[in-house]
Amino acid sequence: MIRLTAYWLALGCSAVFAAPTVGACDEPRGVIELFTSQGCSSCPPADKLLGELASDPSLVTISLPIDYWDYLGWKDTLANPRHSARQRAYARLRGDRQVYTPQVVVNGMVHALGSDKAAIEHAILQSRRSAATLSLPVSAAVVGGDLVVNVAAGKDDSGAGEVWVCGLVKAVPITIGRGENRGHTLTYYNVARRWLKLGDWNGKANTWNVPLSDLSGGGVNEAAVIVQTGTADNPGTMLGAATVEIR
Repeated sequence: MIRLTAYWLALGCSAVFAAPTVGACDEPRGVIELFTSQGCSSCPPADKLLGELASDPSLVTISLPIDYWDYLGWKDTLANPRHSARQRAYARLRGDRQVYTPQVVVNGMVHALGSDKAAIEHAILQSRRSAATLSLPVSAAVVGGDLVVNVAAGKDDSGAGEVWVCGLVKAVPITIGRGENRGHTLTYYNVARRWLKLGDWNGKANTWNVPLSDLSGGGVNEAAVIVQTGTADNPGTMLGAATVEIR
């Protein structure tokens, strides 16, 4: 069954390119955040679908394992309390109190059942009705030992948002020992393992250099860069995004 919880549960948020060796400069139509749990029996189809969507170059896909089902018999080995807090913040800002697994949030605005591909496509279309959604060009590339991120200027040099880089692991197989998925080996795709805030975007073009060592550890081999309105505690519309392999 789909796992549900109320958003009001306590929030626990933790807080000029040179020639690149590896780079990305895409114009995505959707940032897909999947909130999932190893202890949720209805999540594996959504986890598999996210892996399929990850092959679409027009989508930025991120798996965000949550921890609020750990009490059911299996502690999620990839969960992060900040992912649970992020999901609840989205629900609070939407005002619909809808927090469940598997849930996707599309472009920071619209939610859908994570295993329903048609619903996800519909959510992408809904979110793109806002002219601001993914209107900001963002590029990311590996140059030497750094990740170099370029964010373009906004219209009339105006706008505001936060710039974050998320270290991802492309595929993580996990054997579940207890709980609803016990005995199964499941693979999780584009799993968020590190979050780093690069800075605040104020409508002006800007560039950030991040040592790759700051993203290393936990098997991280890809980076997703997002520019989003609001704050980490109150995330809003996705203004721009890009992904790049870093290893």
